[in-house]
Amino acid sequence: MKHRDYDAARRSICPFDCPDACGLIGYVKAGRLVAVGGDPDHPVTHGHICAKVAFDDRRIYGADRLTQPLLRIGPKGSGEFEPTSWDHAIELIAGRFKQISADYGAEAILPYSYGGTMGVVGGGSMDRRFFHRLGASQLLRTICSAAGNAGYRYSNIENRGIDPEETVDSRYIISWGANLVSANLHQMTYVQEARRRGAKLVVIDVHRNKTGDAADWFIPIYPGTDGALALGLMHVIVAEGLHDAGFVSEHTAGFDQLVERLRDYPPERVAAITRVPVEDILRLAREYASTRPAFIRIGNGLQHHDNGGMCVRNIACLPALVGAWREPGGGAMKSNGGYSELNEAALYRTDLMPAPTRTINMNRLCQALTEVHDPPIQALFVYNTNPAAVAPSQARVTAGLRREDLFTVVHDIVMTDTCRYADVVLPATSHWEHTDLYKSYWHLHLGLADPVIDRVGQAKPNIEVFQLLAAAMGFQEPCFADSTDDVIRQALDHTPNPRLRGIDLDRLRRERVVRLNVAEKYVPFTYFYSEDMARDGYDPLPTYVPLPEGDDGGLMLITPPNHHFLNSTFAGLEEMRAREKAPRLQICAVDAAARGIADGDLVEVRNGRGLCELTACITDAVRPGVVVSQGVWWPKHSRRGGNVNQTTPDRIADMGGGAVFFSNQVEVRKLSAACPAAPNAATSDRQQAPI
Repeated sequence: MKHRDYDAARRSICPFDCPDACGLIGYVKAGRLVAVGGDPDHPVTHGHICAKVAFDDRRIYGADRLTQPLLRIGPKGSGEFEPTSWDHAIELIAGRFKQISADYGAEAILPYSYGGTMGVVGGGSMDRRFFHRLGASQLLRTICSAAGNAGYRYSNIENRGIDPEETVDSRYIISWGANLVSANLHQMTYVQEARRRGAKLVVIDVHRNKTGDAADWFIPIYPGTDGALALGLMHVIVAEGLHDAGFVSEHTAGFDQLVERLRDYPPERVAAITRVPVEDILRLAREYASTRPAFIRIGNGLQHHDNGGMCVRNIACLPALVGAWREPGGGAMKSNGGYSELNEAALYRTDLMPAPTRTINMNRLCQALTEVHDPPIQALFVYNTNPAAVAPSQARVTAGLRREDLFTVVHDIVMTDTCRYADVVLPATSHWEHTDLYKSYWHLHLGLADPVIDRVGQAKPNIEVFQLLAAAMGFQEPCFADSTDDVIRQALDHTPNPRLRGIDLDRLRRERVVRLNVAEKYVPFTYFYSEDMARDGYDPLPTYVPLPEGDDGGLMLITPPNHHFLNSTFAGLEEMRAREKAPRLQICAVDAAARGIADGDLVEVRNGRGLCELTACITDAVRPGVVVSQGVWWPKHSRRGGNVNQTTPDRIADMGGGAVFFSNQVEVRKLSAACPAAPNAATSDRQQAPI
């Protein structure tokens, strides 16, 4: 619902790390953002936005908003700062970087960023140029989608799938590890339209979340066994002659080798691994193979295991086996980022590097900050992320951030937990306050957003901060003078991607949202047997590798998103926390009774990496042996100052350097009787999700 009292309504694009990249309307009165609504003219999101973003004006003007540079005056973690000027802050940072480079080499400086904004300029342009020119350690940004994207590409070569606008024509839809209602809202809108036309929605997940509740058939699965289920389905499809022999012959490689491998995965064995009954495996395989068109939406959760890349690789083989790619509405999708590939060479300018440098995986920040390295990390520059809340092995990350010899700079919009450990805090603009180009890793449109309001306080966008630092460091290369418009033009100038043809900044300024040049349905060539995998040291065929933790009587802790936070974004808002009530642990009645736990009890969740305290919620939404805690609560809003990432491992997944947050075995014990629940949030006339 739009705000009733405003001076102007201005179009924008949602910048957050969500597939939908929604069109927004910012309602402005007296120069202030007073409400947020959906843009009815956006060709995909059609004016609907989630409950999170509808409250974004509260974040822009909230108590945690940063409005001026700050210098630490108290112990690290205390949050004690005093104001300073931008000139002094930049001079201080540049001086420390110069001294560290002279004493240790520039590799002792580590940038740390991820998806706090998905804007092309703010997310990765001038910052990459600066750190490349500096010669700093490079960061492998793999905390979310890397493992699954790598596995998908091994099967289908490109990071592309079905056009989501086709999915209204799907007649059999499998949401596999994807909570569409909470994390891909407009895909669920298309699913609902398909259901009105006769489609069936099947949800496969370790947790019956809001999407599972909405399903025609919910199939619970044991964590980390999705790859085995895909093999079991393929076994049944081939054994019963349900595969599309013509499509397999024309569009795949390695079918004969696959058939031999599938002999190892009969339904009985797969049922024992996955805890999905044999009859359900048979039924799912037969329905999927015989209903056309069929579509699989592959989610992010299942890739957050030690075997996550192979899990996605296996699932990505299914559409080719049954020929689902033939018709509109048929196929699969993990990520569609490959459609909108931009000129990263021009954005990042790796040619500026004085020499090759080491690369540090962001999932191992705890090791980078607490273990001996040559050279040791002496400076950390954090932007577009909140590692004190989101990085695995949180206790060790916090120990690293507390180091007095570590010079830490954080550039952020609000005072996060990570800011509290910084030596210098720099105020950042929100997407409402600067220009940027946005692409989606789900739909096939680019969007441009200009400022909706003036900057709050002294906040500056990423591009300007790194331009100031480049000048202070004495960097003379002309690229450091590029404006935001220059950077956008460079990003769009990418001849190897024909889907960008005819799209330039002038057109985006006129139209605001422009569809990529995608006229024909994407039909990949699928590799059941992958020579690339063999070359890279992997089993070239789909396979299943058990997890190193779990399945031995302990509890597997899964930490998926909740409905009102986006990773750790919005967790700072009291309104959003009130809707989620408290950090909770969902546990089934059998596992709770075995531990003497009642609903509402305070419980300790512990393993060798750390512990946290949560409120027990007894539910049938999880199966025995599995517990779930949704959302990334800020540590400062969590009991004992630590969230679930106190327990998560910093191991690396099988492919792509990905994270393994969900391969996490814990013990749970009761601490005290029922805790009082936080009050429900007040009702609001803000625009909510349509489902």
